[in-house]
Amino acid sequence: MPARPSRISLRADALHNRHRILQAAREAFATRGLDVPMAAIARRAGVGVATLYRRFPTRESLVTEVFADQLTACAATVDDALADPDPWRAFRTVVEQVCAMQAADRGFTAAFLTAFPDAADHEERRARAERGLAEIIRRAKAAGKLRADFHQADLTMLLLANAGIAAEASQAAPAASRRLVAYLLQAFRADHADPLPPPPPLTLSDLYGRGRGAGRPGVTQ
Repeated sequence: MPARPSRISLRADALHNRHRILQAAREAFATRGLDVPMAAIARRAGVGVATLYRRFPTRESLVTEVFADQLTACAATVDDALADPDPWRAFRTVVEQVCAMQAADRGFTAAFLTAFPDAADHEERRARAERGLAEIIRRAKAAGKLRADFHQADLTMLLLANAGIAAEASQAAPAASRRLVAYLLQAFRADHADPLPPPPPLTLSDLYGRGRGAGRPGVTQ
């Protein structure tokens, strides 16, 4: 009679499968965005769909686990900028670093901005980062470094433009992103403040339709 697998070996297999699923999801989200089918992630990981759902019952639970480190890094970037005594350097650093994260990983911005009501920690960190961004913008304007008519919609437009670069998923994306950001940061400076048309009614939430219900990109099953 064959020996029954030990509890330790079963636990090791479960951890191995979890690691493979997270790695496969990280690669799939980075290249294809959050809408990649769960079955495709399971195939990439070399596990059955049932195994994937046993480890991660919902897409939200998988997304939040995959992007936990990136969200922490993004929140830390905002916190570091808030501690910077130079308001313009703080603003510039946040924009550069967030756009670099976005260019490197197509799924990052969607994961950051999509609402996950059942992931309280994710929601709290995301909301705190958004409040920090608003404060960084306020300080840069008050210091006379950021143009007075800068609107948060301008940041959304920058991220939308940068997302188009990231969507190409080419080797040139990081360099193209850096150049785009450098151009726009120059335009955002107060000493380049020629009159602009009114800002569009955009918020960061509009990037990925946050709050439109269960069918919004990145959170469907």
